[in-house]
Amino acid sequence: MLQYLETGSTDPCYNLAFEQYVLENRKDNDWLILWQNANTVVIGLNQNTEEEVNRAFVEAHNITVVRRMTGGGAVYHDLGNLNYSFITDAGDTENLSIRRFTEPVCRALRAMGAEAESAGRNDILVGGKKVSGVAQRIAGKRILHHGTLLFDSDPEMIAGALQVDPSKFTSKSAKSVRSRVGMLRDCLPEGTDLQTFWQAILRELTPEGMQRASLSEEELAKIRRIAEERYRSWDWTWGRSPDYAVRRKRRFDGGSLEVRMDVHQGRIRDIVFYGDFMAMAPQTALAASLRGLRLEREELEKALAAADLTPVFGSISAGEIASLMLEEGDGK
Repeated sequence: MLQYLETGSTDPCYNLAFEQYVLENRKDNDWLILWQNANTVVIGLNQNTEEEVNRAFVEAHNITVVRRMTGGGAVYHDLGNLNYSFITDAGDTENLSIRRFTEPVCRALRAMGAEAESAGRNDILVGGKKVSGVAQRIAGKRILHHGTLLFDSDPEMIAGALQVDPSKFTSKSAKSVRSRVGMLRDCLPEGTDLQTFWQAILRELTPEGMQRASLSEEELAKIRRIAEERYRSWDWTWGRSPDYAVRRKRRFDGGSLEVRMDVHQGRIRDIVFYGDFMAMAPQTALAASLRGLRLEREELEKALAAADLTPVFGSISAGEIASLMLEEGDGK
């Protein structure tokens, strides 16, 4: 019989650690986990976090950024979204199909009144709009398949938090998000709230019944340790990003400023500034002090505050330089 778990948390780091633990340690039976994250951008395993996240927006709105252990693209989670995880035997991995797991979800949604269908590489659509994105991971002979169910998420937050791929959206606006993304609440009987949806999707995904399960306190302690050591780690979420080059330019009251950086595992490997700012001294010492730093606000602000910037940049301030390096604000 299917074993059912809930994480009891909306902390994305804990929740990702929870499903990782179950995948790697509960090697018998079939498992279903339903869970929610508070405002979060979840980055795919092999993505460059810097390119996927609107850093200024997520910081301003206290949105957590975390990398998951499955592939696929970046997604936004909030409490208007319900996540599901299936963990079971992988079987014949050569012929493994995502539809093995998306079809039961589609049937469950159709039973509730939403005409859902599997589409593309990893989407579930209703009326041509995406209501779910999914990803998978194999660990030994077991497989984790997890996905989102967009019940009533905020399109303004989705549009703002993610650096949108132009091939997916015509513009980075809530309007363009609404044109592609659907909300299940609009497809279900009037008055359906998220808790009603949660119980209905659980019922439809377990037609032969299920057994509510729980983890021991010892297991939960191990999950908390995984959350701290991996999912809250800057090195995991940001430092694991591939090497990339950055070029950013903006005009401030003190002149135009362009920064070019070579970034390796989330740290500045090389950096140079260009522009028509009123420089009276070379930037050699400053560049040396920035090399090796994480491309992260606290480290940058500390290094810039310790430097004598006026001879190098004139009236351009440390805050303006940091905002450019982190691509924050609109500039001039």
